Formats: sequence, structure tokens, C-alpha cells
Amino acid sequence: MAKKKPAPRKAEPKVPVKLTDKDKKTLTSLEKLASGVVEAAMKSRAPHIEIPSRALSNVRYNTSKKFIEIGSGTNRRELFNLSQAKAYMQSLLVAGGAKELIDEGKTTSLRGMYYKLKHTIAGTSENTFDGQGESDTIIEDMEVALGAMREELHLYAKNAGAMVGPVVLVDSGDEIDCNRMGSGGYSIPSIVEPEIVQFKKVQADFVLHVEKDTVWRRFNEDKFWQQYNCILTHGGGQPPRGVRRLLHRLHHEHDLPIYCLLDNDPWGYYIYSVIKQGSINLAYESRRMAIPGARFMGLRSKDYERCNLTPSVQIKLSEQDIKRAHQIAAYPWFAKKKDWQKEIEGMLKNGFKLEVEALISKGISYVTEQYVPDRLEDEDFLD
Repeated sequence: MAKKKPAPRKAEPKVPVKLTDKDKKTLTSLEKLASGVVEAAMKSRAPHIEIPSRALSNVRYNTSKKFIEIGSGTNRRELFNLSQAKAYMQSLLVAGGAKELIDEGKTTSLRGMYYKLKHTIAGTSENTFDGQGESDTIIEDMEVALGAMREELHLYAKNAGAMVGPVVLVDSGDEIDCNRMGSGGYSIPSIVEPEIVQFKKVQADFVLHVEKDTVWRRFNEDKFWQQYNCILTHGGGQPPRGVRRLLHRLHHEHDLPIYCLLDNDPWGYYIYSVIKQGSINLAYESRRMAIPGARFMGLRSKDYERCNLTPSVQIKLSEQDIKRAHQIAAYPWFAKKKDWQKEIEGMLKNGFKLEVEALISKGISYVTEQYVPDRLEDEDFLD
């Protein structure tokens, strides 16, 4: 006798989505964008959208605010311009996808949005997106066009970075004590806005941000954050937006100094520049990410002699390193700082660069027991 098929489960009634004030603001911007396209079509005009230019020529350093900001230049994308039609279509696809996410009260990853929007255009062999790089670029364009961070479009990137120390926070309703996070620490999410992450208790005296997780692990294992009552973070190299935004909030909401322990090379200098002044590519978000008060505690050109290091730790500068060092020295926010010019000149004169890990040659815990404590005591930082 055949078994009876189970009765289909009744669908649960949908709970109405509760929109936040940011959701409502973002939806208004999306609807305004769509209305402009419809109005142009109704008036027999070529539908178009204006995208603020993210080119270097449209970025400037605000000397009073001390961070990079975007200018007023824009690029027009028209439907009936053959060279712009695909980018125009992609922009509207991203806007539509973001509206759907907000309406449903859901989020997705950048990768998820790419797959959500990718399809072959009917009657052609052309795909809407040929790779995630295309969709990521369009998402950034829509952020600046709408005046909304990708997090406000309900999009997130993968977690990259960790935190440990005397801070208790609430993440999506779950209370997390960062004093008790073991060897891995609290994994810093892509979205750390106040609606998602709230600081319940912050008892630290400062934040020590290190470049790499390998160095961070040494500080965590040695319980440096307990001895010096600090929050310890890393960004896995170039810190992602979630880490930068978290540092910004700790600095501005809790008045914590931010010290950056980075390599003595052009990449370390650049990472510091991004944390402090913001990045050229994301200049439109500097006000929510840049930390003008951050200080560079990284390895210095003089540390080779000061720490009595040996030739075995030297890494010869490449032609690209030398070129990049000159570019960084010419940045408006470094050009007039004598200490930074001296620092970069010192590295070029040495002819080699140094990683923080080079200090291990002095002892496995030299960086936590002597190097950083000495820099803190002497207040030996670069601004």
C-alpha cells in the first residue's frame, strides 16, 4: 500500500518589515532615482543618471577637516549612448536589487548580489555582469550617487579582522564580551553600524591596531591588552571598511586614541594614510571612516639601528617600492610634514624595508614586552 504523501505545510504569514529611519531615507533616494528615469522617458528625453566622479581629479584634501573628500564633478550615464548603455543598465539593476533587499528586510553579500543580478540578456549572448569586479564597482558608484553606504543598501562583505579587549558589545541582539573571545577574538563584521552593533561597555584607554593577524596573535597570546588596558584589532593587511568604521566609532564615540602598528614600507605608510585621511577611491565615505587623530606607531627607518637589528631582516626596496614611496611623500597630507618627509627619506636612504615581524629576531615577545611599551612611554608616534 502506497504511503500517503505528507500534507503541504501552510506558509507562515509574512511579518511586516519594520523599516529603520536609514531604510526609509535610502528608499526615498532609490525612488527619486527611478522617478527621474521615468520622467525623462515620459518627456521623450534620453533617460540618464548622474554619478559623482570618483576619479583622482575630483578628490581633494580638506585641510580644516584633515581628510580626503569628493568634489562636485559627475559623470552622466545615458541609455541611448552606446558606450554608456551597459553601465546605465547595470546601475539600475543594482538599485533595483537594493530596493528589493530593503523592502524584504534582508541582506546579502557582495557576491550574492552579483549572482542575483547576473543573467544573459534576452536575445543576446551578453551577460549583465561578466564578473564580480564589475558589480562591485557599480555598487560603489550607486553608494556615492545615492549618498548611502553599501551597508545601507543591505549589502555586506566577508568578515576580515578581529578584536579583543575590555569592551562589551551587542551584535544583532547578542551580547559579546571581547574579554572572553579566546585565541581568535571577535570577528569584526562588515556591517558595524549602530543599528547592528552597539557598545554596551568600553573600559579601554586606547586602541592598538596592528597590520596583520600574525602580529595580532602575538599580542593576544601575551595578553598585552590586559596589561595595558587596551583594545587590540587587526585588519588582515589593508583594513576593510567594517574595521575602519569600527575604529572610527571607537575613536569618535568613546574618545579612544588609535595607535597603528604597521610595517616600515610604502604599504604600511599607505595603510596608515587610509586609516587617517581616508582613501581616494572611497573619498565620499571619509566623514564616516577617516580618523585624523590616528597616530603611526609602526616600525621606523631608525629602528634598524635603535633596535640593533641584523642584516638578515632587511628586505631590499624594489623599483616599485621606491616609486610608491615618492608618490606617498607627495600626498598633500604628508608633503608639509617634516617628520614624515624625514621618515620616508630615511627608508629610501636605507635602501631596505622592515616588517614588524623582524622584531622576532630580538625575541619572540620583544614587540609586546619592549618595543611597543617603549613607544607608548616615550609617546614616539608620527602624526
